[in-house]
Amino acid sequence: MKLEHITLADQHVRLEPLTPAHAPALSALADADPSIFAHWPRRVTEGYAAEVDWLLGEQQAGRWLVHAVRDPSGAVVGQSCYLNIRTDHRGVEIGGTWYARAAQGGGINPAAKRLLLAHAFACGAERLELKTDARNARSRAAILKLGAAFEGVFRHHMRRPDGTWRDTAWYSILAAEWPTVKTALDLRLGGES
Repeated sequence: MKLEHITLADQHVRLEPLTPAHAPALSALADADPSIFAHWPRRVTEGYAAEVDWLLGEQQAGRWLVHAVRDPSGAVVGQSCYLNIRTDHRGVEIGGTWYARAAQGGGINPAAKRLLLAHAFACGAERLELKTDARNARSRAAILKLGAAFEGVFRHHMRRPDGTWRDTAWYSILAAEWPTVKTALDLRLGGES
């Protein structure tokens, strides 16, 4: 697997590799509604600009490939990432995803995930993972709606910013499952992807 960090786009959404130029738009959205990060595993209390700096560092080190997400009008509406990249084992996680409230519940997330999934599988991925706080019912439902298989809950997997233990729900999509998942996503997005 050789996962390239490139711009991904279709008529629904555009994902651009994160640069410092995206920081003001992402920070404005994030700082305007901190409740977006209720289930986020990192503390985002110093303003999102500090988080962007951390993400850029992770990206520079090759641990995360971060994308700023734009809606069809061109406005930045959130982010989604590749992380936990395991080249030798042909696996990667899609996560670090959040959207402004106005971009939630519509076609932005499934379109972004479709692009990220398609690109990863085209780059040779065998396994795509998605995970979320087990308490995050909205995220869990969205992951299942994508077509991912639920694999279970890792108890006390991470510490939350408040010091409590997070149980993490894990999901995956395998390369052999991708054609079926892709067809369902294409139908969900109006057959236009």
